[in-house]
Amino acid sequence: MYIVLAVFVVHWYLSLFCQTFFLHRYSAHKMFIMSKPWERFFYLLTYLSQGSSYLSPRAYAILHRMHHAFSDTEKDPHSPHHTKNVFTMMWETKNIYNAVLSRKRAIESQFERNYPEWRFIEKLGDSWLSRSGWALLYTAFYILAYIYLDMHWAFFFLLPVHFLMGPIHGAIVNWSGHKYGYQNFDNDDKSKNSLIFDFLMMGELFQNNHHKKPNSINFGSRWYEVDPTYPVIKMLNKLKIIEIRKKS
Repeated sequence: MYIVLAVFVVHWYLSLFCQTFFLHRYSAHKMFIMSKPWERFFYLLTYLSQGSSYLSPRAYAILHRMHHAFSDTEKDPHSPHHTKNVFTMMWETKNIYNAVLSRKRAIESQFERNYPEWRFIEKLGDSWLSRSGWALLYTAFYILAYIYLDMHWAFFFLLPVHFLMGPIHGAIVNWSGHKYGYQNFDNDDKSKNSLIFDFLMMGELFQNNHHKKPNSINFGSRWYEVDPTYPVIKMLNKLKIIEIRKKS
């Protein structure tokens, strides 16, 4: 049982780290720079950690830049204030994401620029063969754990989270981060800081702070707001793996 829990936690946080570090802070905001080999390393790590729910850095960056530009308006690609519930928000976001990914939607020039791109991983990650293969791998692990590791049958309910890990992270941030919590700043939107839940999201739920200072690498603003990803970024900067462009 503990092995299954450990695998789930590792998958949750590794996928989440790639989303906040590589997709959000690097691809969408370019808060730091890195060499091409390191960019390819984190690109591949994002694919491996997200697996069946792989998200394109290009499409993610474009949607996120649109979100900042049109926060909580009808043009926001994922605002909880223009959808009935979290599931309709996720569905509408998926449709916009797919249109951007397939280049069937016209994109304003200020959004369509300066993002990492690796066509091989893009095609691989978005293929049904890859997505199905990862889903089968997750399922096989749980079946083996049930047979050989005395796993309780209820743990099979974790499988949908593995299948949709990337979108689930995005849904939590976009729904909770714009509905529940408190505001340090008046940003002319409904962004919130969901403090008590942020340990689950590695800084991503300090949405109000982030919308006020979108280029700050530290998503925390008050002394009690701890962004767990920030010290990791500082460490990678000291190790010369990345170079921070904008000081917070």
